[in-house]
Amino acid sequence: SSGINAEYGMASIRVYTTILVAGMLITGSLNTLTKKAQNQSKARGIYGEERKFNHPWFQTLLMFYGEAICLIVYEWQRRKARKERENQIQDIPSDIEPERVLTGIFVVPTICDLIGTTLSGIGLLYVPASVWQMLRGAIIIFAGILSVIFLKRKMYPTNWIGMGIVMAGLATVGLSSVLSDKGGSSADGVSHGEMILGIVLILLAQLVSASQMIVEEIFIKKHNVPPIQVVGMEGCFGVLFMSLLVLPVCYFIPGSGPHDSYENSLDAIAQMWNNPAILGFGLAYLFSISFYNYFGLSVTKSLTAVHRTLIDACRTMLVWVIDLLIHYCILSSYGEAFDMTYGFVQIGGFALLMLGTLLYNEIIYIKCIASPRTTGFAEISADFEGSQPLLDGSLRAN
Repeated sequence: SSGINAEYGMASIRVYTTILVAGMLITGSLNTLTKKAQNQSKARGIYGEERKFNHPWFQTLLMFYGEAICLIVYEWQRRKARKERENQIQDIPSDIEPERVLTGIFVVPTICDLIGTTLSGIGLLYVPASVWQMLRGAIIIFAGILSVIFLKRKMYPTNWIGMGIVMAGLATVGLSSVLSDKGGSSADGVSHGEMILGIVLILLAQLVSASQMIVEEIFIKKHNVPPIQVVGMEGCFGVLFMSLLVLPVCYFIPGSGPHDSYENSLDAIAQMWNNPAILGFGLAYLFSISFYNYFGLSVTKSLTAVHRTLIDACRTMLVWVIDLLIHYCILSSYGEAFDMTYGFVQIGGFALLMLGTLLYNEIIYIKCIASPRTTGFAEISADFEGSQPLLDGSLRAN
């Protein structure tokens, strides 16, 4: 009977983990697709003029709202755990100080998150969603170099070779986009110059995101803060920063937007009001951020480097396939067309990105230059897990 119960319990855990991974894959893909769909939508703004939804800073605010929702889940988990402890130990003093939730250690990573997400969002205006998703792989390079400099982590030849191959993959993907006959996704019609600007901004965003990982490692991990609390607190601080400082400042900075503003959030709200599709994409983006973080953080302890790499690869492929299906089967003004001239070059670049990532994570290795950690698969996974940052780069949604 106990054996049957144990087998049933293991089966339940496998099903639960599968559901979490599937949810993580679906919501992670929705992050990218809904954000890009907003950019490709048109609506009348605050002054009645129809234009595309070009509000990357406002989208960053939506992202922070999505992250802030995670704090509700954290509070529920914390209160539930506290009640369980009180039921087990009846003599707990009533004057115990509750653990602090608001703390200033989240300010710096929040600023990094703000800058990285916004730069990445601006870049998404000028590149197809699939290219945007692939270029996010650059975080491996920046995180690796910064971890050597600031965290004094040792990198082995396999890691450096993996980073080099990732660089080659990034160059190939970027080149295929710039040389594309369409100069961007079919609905965008951006110039080659704008495409290059988008690629540069996305790469800069990955540098900022890698810096955020290092900051979190140095200042937050030693405090043993639960990852879901980190996400929620960064979301709360982000909402405050964006609402009280960043968006008001962007409104008064001269630009080409409505009211000659660099970023007019009132116009963003008006466009969402006038086009329910933009509102729907925005809400889907907001809640997909929340659920993606929940799924990812719920399952991350049971994931090896193999799982994380494969999930991120599947996410990239899913985004690309859905974007193609949307363009060819649903509405040609959305999604992206497949460039018959340079599309296969992009596939080759993606293959290089995958190979480099596998080498960097020591999932595969070159025997003659293998690191001491690659003596067996079990050791690879265990060692890799022990050296992970507080919030893995592949588990970020921006």
